Amino acid sequence: MSRTSANLLLLCAGAIWGMGFVAQQTAMDDIGPMLFISLRFLLAGLAVLPFALMELKRNNHPEIVKTLTVHKSGFLAVGLAFFLGMTFQQIGLQTTSVTNAGFLTALYVILVPFIMTGFLKTRQPFIIWPASTLALIGIFLLSGGSFAGFGTGDILIITSALFWAGHVIFTGRVGQQTNLPVTMATLQFLITSLLAFVCFTVPMMFGFGEAMPTAGQLSGALPEIVYAGIIAGGLGFTLQAIGQRHTSESAAAVLISTESLFAAMFGAIFLSERLPALGYAGCGLIFTAILMVELMPGKNSTQKA
Repeated sequence: MSRTSANLLLLCAGAIWGMGFVAQQTAMDDIGPMLFISLRFLLAGLAVLPFALMELKRNNHPEIVKTLTVHKSGFLAVGLAFFLGMTFQQIGLQTTSVTNAGFLTALYVILVPFIMTGFLKTRQPFIIWPASTLALIGIFLLSGGSFAGFGTGDILIITSALFWAGHVIFTGRVGQQTNLPVTMATLQFLITSLLAFVCFTVPMMFGFGEAMPTAGQLSGALPEIVYAGIIAGGLGFTLQAIGQRHTSESAAAVLISTESLFAAMFGAIFLSERLPALGYAGCGLIFTAILMVELMPGKNSTQKA
């Protein structure tokens, strides 16, 4: 797959997640965040599982067993980072605005190259720094250039951004090492679903945490669960896993940060929302960042410092 095709897959993932941001918040009108995460990613894992089995079947069996054994800690790291990023984001959405959450989640755009350089000693192409900065400024302008308030929910979203940055890095590394992107995506969904289910049931057994929803509440959240599970989860994160095998972690972070841009676009189309002038300026900066990433040298230009 060419780097251009991979970048297009990552842009598609950003569009899918932008559409799903509303579903993440509205679902909590009916059910709690941990149950929503568990049901969402159980559905995502089941939806992608047949394709993972096909991927495994196409490969040599002894080599597959060796790969899964050697890289089991890598698969676990991907799943754990995914679970923590999703959990802090979902809980944070209960007490902050979508505008704040969209901008603060996108902090992973700038965190990824910092982590790659500072901790993994991987020198990044110079162009990634102005591209990441432009994307971050663009997302800030897209939010209107101001915050409605800064509280516990915002801190939780910032924490989620740290784990999303780790997830982007782990996904790129493990995906390239194993050549099993769909299997990796399926495992991360099932790991996340299991951990969220434990976080939902254990507190409830001791009389605190989320309450068991009624049948009516589950029915009310079903459309959001289906979209967030099959489309935003199963399809979106699988596209990320496939695309990141053919581009750098820092470039991927910029490209998938366009979820904020697409969220604004879908808000205008489906909810008749209109962007302020600053928002249109932010769109321009984000597209500029995308173009810079697309025109930069290939991922092999990254090297050990």
